[in-house]
Amino acid sequence: MAKSAEQGHPNQAFGWAATDTSGVLSPFKFSRRATGEKDVRFKVLYCGIRHSDLHMIKNEWGKSRYPIVPGHEVVGIVTEVGSKVEKLKVGDKVGVGCFVGACHSCDDCANDLENYCPKKIYTYGDTYYDGTATQGGYSDVMVAEERYVIHFPDNLPLDGGAPLLCAGITVYSPLKYFELTKPGMHIGVVGLGGLGHVAVKFAKAFGVKVTVISTSPGKKEEALERLGADSFVVSRDPDQMRAAMGTMDGIIDTVFAAHPLLPLIGLLKSHGKLILVAAPIDRPIELPVYALMSGFYLDI
Repeated sequence: MAKSAEQGHPNQAFGWAATDTSGVLSPFKFSRRATGEKDVRFKVLYCGIRHSDLHMIKNEWGKSRYPIVPGHEVVGIVTEVGSKVEKLKVGDKVGVGCFVGACHSCDDCANDLENYCPKKIYTYGDTYYDGTATQGGYSDVMVAEERYVIHFPDNLPLDGGAPLLCAGITVYSPLKYFELTKPGMHIGVVGLGGLGHVAVKFAKAFGVKVTVISTSPGKKEEALERLGADSFVVSRDPDQMRAAMGTMDGIIDTVFAAHPLLPLIGLLKSHGKLILVAAPIDRPIELPVYALMSGFYLDI
């Protein structure tokens, strides 16, 4: 039997849903599934807003199914746990990110890489194991399998921690995986939106030198004074870009719009790493293969 802080509660939920491509969210009542033996139910207190939420509610990726309740940086307090839940209890601070399910039988799942599973289930806009539509965190309650629920430490505020469930892991993971966290390294961060902000803060916390690369000169003060970046380069200024050529060990590119990669490649040292973590939808990004092979960057 599930352990609950509110025994006998209904499964009805209230949220905000998009019903068409207008981008408008309207009040929406729907049902969450009953808490299963491996499930965690929690009261949603905060949910982040991501650029991908905007894409989904407007069907800009061509895969939205309405009505759709967006939100995949979902945090709150546990109100009920299933009988086989082992690591969480009623009253815990928790969160759910981008995924709520996978096949659990492929090589990727076996290696804790459910995000690569061909049968992964997204937090919203997808179909769950039981055939119901998944709905996200712009709602008052969430139910998810324990495997996909993150336990927040008591000293981490839920409102400030929610963005770590998508924006945070999106930039933290490549910094760690590509070993760009060694003090003394020089990292570039392209774009100073939601992802860019978190990338700068993580990189500085690791002790690396950080240069923000942006088309907007007006973001210089924010980058240097508020976020602690070491330098700022306006990507539309050829002189500033030339001065920074060949100085960076890695670049985290967070820009959602299509943009030329050649100038960014020119900023890297030999064997430097350019990591794209955003998904431009307006047109494909061109890969300058010759520049990669030859180190020839005269178009900057």
